[in-house]
Amino acid sequence: MASPKSTMVARAEKLAAGAQKHFASATSLAVAGASFTPAQVQANLQSLVTLLTDVDTAKASTKAKLAAVKAQGPALRTFLSAFESFVRATVGNAPDVLADFGLAPKKVRAPLTVEQKAAAAAKRAATRAARGTKGSRQKKAVKGDVTGVVVTPVTSGSAPATPASPSTPTTGATAGTAPHTA
Repeated sequence: MASPKSTMVARAEKLAAGAQKHFASATSLAVAGASFTPAQVQANLQSLVTLLTDVDTAKASTKAKLAAVKAQGPALRTFLSAFESFVRATVGNAPDVLADFGLAPKKVRAPLTVEQKAAAAAKRAATRAARGTKGSRQKKAVKGDVTGVVVTPVTSGSAPATPASPSTPTTGATAGTAPHTA
């Protein structure tokens, strides 16, 4: 199905051709309450055709440019970020030189007050207590032994053996885990 725009372009071209063929000898044509010469009618119809085809051309050009941005954009944005990092590493935090590149100096982090440090430490301790989190040394202290597990070797060509009944661990380890051997 043709778009309304392409239909209008086709109508305008056909009307212009018909006006050229049948009204070329006329001196004046009364259209929409105004008087036009056949040349003005031709010019108006051709203007409509030109405007609509220019819009289609511009849309196609825009789509092509958007596709190029989509294809090349991520790599170029990565380059932009990397170059900005390079400039910051090269120049440092000199505000006058960074301004030449359109960059602002990075803000210096304000040191915490004694009250803020105490509040942060209390909050960390409360979070660890609430979640039951442990450090690496506390995790290493947890040991467990598993007893009563029978390991049946699997050989090719034989039917699978019946699974062993799960046993309960004796100290804090989960069922099915074997002790670490070094």
